[in-house]
Amino acid sequence: MRNTILSAIALLACVPALAAEPTAAFDITNAQIQEVLKKSTGATLDQALRTIDMGGYQLSVAILKRGPLKPAANPATPRPRAAGAVPCGPEAAPAGAKPGPGGMLSHDHTAETYIILSGSGTLVTGGTIVSGSRLPLDGDVTKIMVGPTCSGVVSGEVVTRKLVAGDVSVIPAGVPHGWTEIESGVTYLSIRPDPKKILQPYTYPGIKP
Repeated sequence: MRNTILSAIALLACVPALAAEPTAAFDITNAQIQEVLKKSTGATLDQALRTIDMGGYQLSVAILKRGPLKPAANPATPRPRAAGAVPCGPEAAPAGAKPGPGGMLSHDHTAETYIILSGSGTLVTGGTIVSGSRLPLDGDVTKIMVGPTCSGVVSGEVVTRKLVAGDVSVIPAGVPHGWTEIESGVTYLSIRPDPKKILQPYTYPGIKP
């Protein structure tokens, strides 16, 4: 019995202590978000605002913007991978699988909640990314915003819905997703829980730490 207790104590000593949970709220004001948007001159924006350590996990908040996008006339087909790209997903779709859109993303560990602030667009989710490529692991988007991510063309059943200002869409980790049609533009917040704490700590300059 004594040996069993000592073994249990030794095992517990090897378990890392959890980070302390925060005891105060964190604020990101609309004025701060609008300031970030003012500094963006292009049609596309992927800007992390803050990654917050919540104790047992992290929570990332980002602002994203997408410009006008016309729907593709035909289903997309997988493209050859860029030199040095890391493959992901099956190399071929199952027989009879329905072809789907390209430009889709699937995040290994981080779910996403989209909160549409302005504009509208058609969001597609589901299916399986075929012959995909990993986003570069050393890229800021991967390190700070989304973590390990597969990108490419999907096949299989997908769900299409139009999102407008005020709408919320929750996308589980591992579910491919992407915009297939955007009228004049869409701007939205992305809230991502990071249960494995894989994202680097980050606070956008000007946002109170």
